[in-house]
Amino acid sequence: MNLEWLKTGIGPLKDLLTFLNKESKTSDVLKKQVIRELRDNLNIFNNAYKNNNSPDVMIDLLTNEALKEAIKNNFRFRKLKAGTIEPYHVYDDRNKKYIGWNAERLVDKIDEKIEELKNIKKMNGNSVEKVKNNISLMLSNLYFRMKLLVDFLKGR
Repeated sequence: MNLEWLKTGIGPLKDLLTFLNKESKTSDVLKKQVIRELRDNLNIFNNAYKNNNSPDVMIDLLTNEALKEAIKNNFRFRKLKAGTIEPYHVYDDRNKKYIGWNAERLVDKIDEKIEELKNIKKMNGNSVEKVKNNISLMLSNLYFRMKLLVDFLKGR
């Protein structure tokens, strides 16, 4: 799979991962798990780009277990960051449609996309190689949503 779309996002990713490492040092267990999972998922994209991994490997490694656990325990995602996404949080035109969204709504969309990718893979013999869905676009959308969430959390 071609990960050229990721080339433009790799530069700022190192800065965002550093930020997530600092943010994960919290006493709130659920918040810590959600931030660590976000960091780990972004690292999967970073390493997949560097090593030219297949989408099947990426989908296997992406996880949303901390999100599920947080939802199950009524975690208030505004603890990640209160307020809504403003135009100054958006660095990629494709994310302009999320202006006005809060952290909970964006996290829900991220969770939904991870589940959808895993289900498509399961429904097609444990591979997305021959599916009719545009997996590259789906992964790209997921990546840029996660990046937007971190930009929002960072508040820059």
